[in-house]
Amino acid sequence: MTAAAFQASLLDCAEDVEIGPLGSTVRRRELTDGAWVDVRSRWIRGADTLFERLHTQVEWHAERRPMYDRVVDVPRLLCFVDEHEPLPDPVLTEAKRALDEHYAAELGERFATAGLCLYRDGRDSVAWHGDRIGRGSTHDTMVAIIVLGAPRALLLRPRGGGPAIRHDLGHGDLLVMGGSCQRTWEHAVPKTAKPVGPRISVQFRPRNVR
Repeated sequence: MTAAAFQASLLDCAEDVEIGPLGSTVRRRELTDGAWVDVRSRWIRGADTLFERLHTQVEWHAERRPMYDRVVDVPRLLCFVDEHEPLPDPVLTEAKRALDEHYAAELGERFATAGLCLYRDGRDSVAWHGDRIGRGSTHDTMVAIIVLGAPRALLLRPRGGGPAIRHDLGHGDLLVMGGSCQRTWEHAVPKTAKPVGPRISVQFRPRNVR
C-alpha cells in the first residue's frame, strides 16, 4: 500500500482559520432506538491550515493495547487532552465553545475532554466500537468529531449488525453522534488500500465518557 501526500484544498488553505456558524446549518439524521447524527460540512474555514498546525505541533504518541492473547500496536497516533488542560490550538478552544453553546440545552453539560487521532495513511484505522466506557454505557450522551485533512469514510451501523451508513469526512467537517448512539450503534474508520493522505480527528466528549 502506498501512502499519498496530503493534498490540501485551495479553499481550505486560508491563513486565517475560522469557525463557521452552527444553528440551521447543522443537518440531523434520526437513526433507530433514539440515536441520531448531526453533520455540518466544512464547518472550519481554512481547515487545511489548522491540519498542518496540529500535524506538526501536537505531541503525538503511539500506544499498544492488549487484544485477545497478545499486545498489538494501535493503528493510529494519539493525543488526549483532559479536562482543564489547554487545547493545542486556539481554534479548537473556539470550536469547543461553539459546540458547548449550540448543544447546551440538549446535552445539559459542557464538553470536557478532547481526544486527537492522527491517521497517517490508509493502513491506520479504528475498528467497530461505541464510546461506552463511563456514562456512555448507560446514559445518552454526545461525541462531537471534527475531521481535518484527507477525507476518509466513517461508517455507522446498528450495534447488532445491519447495513452501514457512510460519511466521507475531511477538510473541516463536523459530525456529532448523540442520543443513544454510543450504546445502540457502532462506528468505524476502516482501512483502505487506496492511496490516501493523512487525517486528523478531534473528538470532544463530556466528562466521564470515553
